[in-house]
Amino acid sequence: MTRRWLRIPSAWVTPLGVIGAVIAAFWIVVAFTAQFWVPFDPLAQVLPRLQAPGIDTLMGTDALGRDIFSRLMTGASVTIPLALMLVVLSMLVGTLIGAIAGYFGKWVDEVLMRITDLVMAFPTVILAMVVAAALGPSLFNAVIAAFVVSWPQYARMTRSIVLGLRTQNYVMAGRLLGFSPFKTLRVDVAPNVVGPILVLASLDVGTAILLLSGLSFLGLGAQPPTPEWGSMISAAMANFDSWWIGVFPGLAILTVVMAFNFVGDSLRDIFDPTSQMSKAGAR
Repeated sequence: MTRRWLRIPSAWVTPLGVIGAVIAAFWIVVAFTAQFWVPFDPLAQVLPRLQAPGIDTLMGTDALGRDIFSRLMTGASVTIPLALMLVVLSMLVGTLIGAIAGYFGKWVDEVLMRITDLVMAFPTVILAMVVAAALGPSLFNAVIAAFVVSWPQYARMTRSIVLGLRTQNYVMAGRLLGFSPFKTLRVDVAPNVVGPILVLASLDVGTAILLLSGLSFLGLGAQPPTPEWGSMISAAMANFDSWWIGVFPGLAILTVVMAFNFVGDSLRDIFDPTSQMSKAGAR
């Protein structure tokens, strides 16, 4: 008899959930270990220039004679950790702001939500470009710019959930027992917010990677010679005949974004009972 604690949620058994988890895990491992096993120094200009993919160089070389494979693998250690850090920071700040606005209401809600609306009123990429350009081109400033445009969606979602929870009987009972507002948020409200926020965060990792890579592509993020996927695609613009320079970083971005989207869909199925029931009914 299989023990209950050994059972895997059915949403994770779906083909897309398994594929997404495997690919995401692969890239995360690469991000934290690539520097120890890549065949060449990602910054060394020691190979023939614009060499096509082959036995010696699996993904070819760029216009400066650097190994694309080594730069691609090392670039994962730049792009993915920054994207994860960005998502965690946006999630923490946005969730806190949304919880405070939804629970206290009145003028607190008005002030915080008007600030949120102001940020969301601008197109995400345009506002990120403006902030990054104002701060100066660098990876650190690109993360700040991406954070500025990322936290409002967490605040909006958390506020809507808290608004529906603050009038529930168990929340009211806690307040009558003398719970402070922050204890009520931590004990009674937080467990109901965690699921939807984790789903949004997992989906947002792909968006963060696209945004950071886009800023680097435009010259507002990583600066040469940093091996970052967006800047690698930007460098490929000057060598259209050497297709491998831009194709492999583009495929890396594609696979990571798709993987985290698959994981996010699986998490949504786990945390959303209505989704599970609709799938069960379809069967």
